[in-house]
Amino acid sequence: MTADHKVQVRVRRAYEVPERADGARVLVDRLWPRGLAKAKAHLDEWCKQVAPSTELRQWYHHDPDLFEEFGRRYREELLDPERARALAHLRDLAGERTLTLVTATKQPEISEAEVLAELLRS
Repeated sequence: MTADHKVQVRVRRAYEVPERADGARVLVDRLWPRGLAKAKAHLDEWCKQVAPSTELRQWYHHDPDLFEEFGRRYREELLDPERARALAHLRDLAGERTLTLVTATKQPEISEAEVLAELLRS
């Protein structure tokens, strides 16, 4: 990555129509999006190793009031060696071209994808 290259990380819903500007499209959910055909997803990868634990996901349940605490707990989980390797892989992808983190959640702005995007941009 050149010094002047700005990392471009986007967050999109799995159900949105893919765009040319998406670059590499990586699903970051642990579960496959309900009702979405693999062919329609236009994914380059499914990186479920980076997803939050089932326990954390169930605790959070996408409650906007819990997003800040969810982000803190999730960043802690990302220190786990397997998740850390997956995050490093995403960082490598983002260094090569635009990276779009894909999630099935109805509110991507308060999802693990948004936490990951913030980490990758910093």
